[in-house]
Amino acid sequence: MKKAVCLLSGGLDSTTALAIAQQQGFNVHAMSFRYGQRHSVELTKAEAFARARNVAKHIIVDFDLRMIGGSALTDDIDVPKHQSAADLEGGIPVTYVPARNTIFLSFALGWAEVLGAEDIFIGVNALDYSGYPDCRPEYIETFETLANRATKAGVEGTQHLKIHVPLMQMSKADIIRSGLELGPLCQYDLRHLPLTI
Repeated sequence: MKKAVCLLSGGLDSTTALAIAQQQGFNVHAMSFRYGQRHSVELTKAEAFARARNVAKHIIVDFDLRMIGGSALTDDIDVPKHQSAADLEGGIPVTYVPARNTIFLSFALGWAEVLGAEDIFIGVNALDYSGYPDCRPEYIETFETLANRATKAGVEGTQHLKIHVPLMQMSKADIIRSGLELGPLCQYDLRHLPLTI
């Protein structure tokens, strides 16, 4: 089986992306982050989900983005309560964490090189890239180009990295439907997860 590194926050999107990677036949290595986020309860969900899905290995990387702040998720800024999708319109939200996906993907890139894996899965989607700059398709494409030029394996031609974004064009409803179709373990966990990534 081909190895893949999957970013796993423990939320709806990342768990569905991981289940999709397994459905596609990848031997999944899951990577989560404790970065000073307020909603760290998701890490408990990530650990339980990784065990339930029998991933090859699950690691949690620790660092603290509270040191730089700049987000409602890592600083003393109120987290907004949205009542509808319309509330999400109008610029980059205060829940944007500066450079978060770049940091996450950089860690995943390093682990993929060590594992000899050519595939990384991340659960970014269309609902997010309207507000978050590091969830846009052009960002993912640019990072993939960088990744293939930034590693020993890439320069030597022994690895060609692909970043998979299986949820990119899905609505939240589509993501939930996909997750529920992926089997009883995914179904159980998706029904008990917060609707965030």
